[in-house]
Amino acid sequence: MNKTAAQIRQKIREGIIDAPTAGLAPGHVQANLAIVTKDLAYDFLLFAQRNPKPCPILDVTDAGSPTPRLMAPGADIRYDVPRYFVYKNGVKTDEFKNLESVWQDDFVAFLIGCSFSFETAMLNAGLPVRHIEEKRNVPMYITNIPCVPAGTFHGNMVCSMRPLSPADAIRAVKVTARFPSVHGSPVYLGDPAAIGVKDINKPDFGDPPVIRGGEIPVFWACGVTPQAVAMASKPPIMITHAPGYMFICDKFDEDLSVF
Repeated sequence: MNKTAAQIRQKIREGIIDAPTAGLAPGHVQANLAIVTKDLAYDFLLFAQRNPKPCPILDVTDAGSPTPRLMAPGADIRYDVPRYFVYKNGVKTDEFKNLESVWQDDFVAFLIGCSFSFETAMLNAGLPVRHIEEKRNVPMYITNIPCVPAGTFHGNMVCSMRPLSPADAIRAVKVTARFPSVHGSPVYLGDPAAIGVKDINKPDFGDPPVIRGGEIPVFWACGVTPQAVAMASKPPIMITHAPGYMFICDKFDEDLSVF
């Protein structure tokens, strides 16, 4: 296990870190989390397979096991995320710092690729990542882009947004395309209204953006999509990370690069 990732997870377990994780453990894969009961796990896996842009699967735990064997063999999903949301019948009912009191033996946890994982490559390429510069959470929006339904799961895609100059946006497409398992290249650039975002300054999740003169909004598919899907599909229970409060894996971003 890589010490940097393990040490950060330990600080999360101890409650020392309770903040958005963008910029933590640079170079390490960060992951979104979705937990469903075993009876819905196949439907959710099929949903992710049909929607690889917003829901690229990195790891799936055995039923009842809190250990993601592929991405962080010594970790514990119940304690190693800074903040969790609980959705019941489509409504966010609770927010926890660990899952000790709500964990069930039939839970299956999915780790889903996160765009935080390609931000190191963006920074190394000299591209600005505004929410890191401003020490904010990335802004995320529920769009009008429909996901492909599977079983009981349906809903619209959530996108994260990073403002860039047009020239930097073109470069960002090339840089992030190397990482399809953490959302890859953007899904949309330009007028937010075209994808159903009524007010760019009022994200559905995260913090309002700082957009400077001459910049355009650049939208990437986001692993918070399962939370919008939980609201639309209304499963009896789904547990997720709080948007921006990610699970940090032992694997490195470059392990996921396709070229």
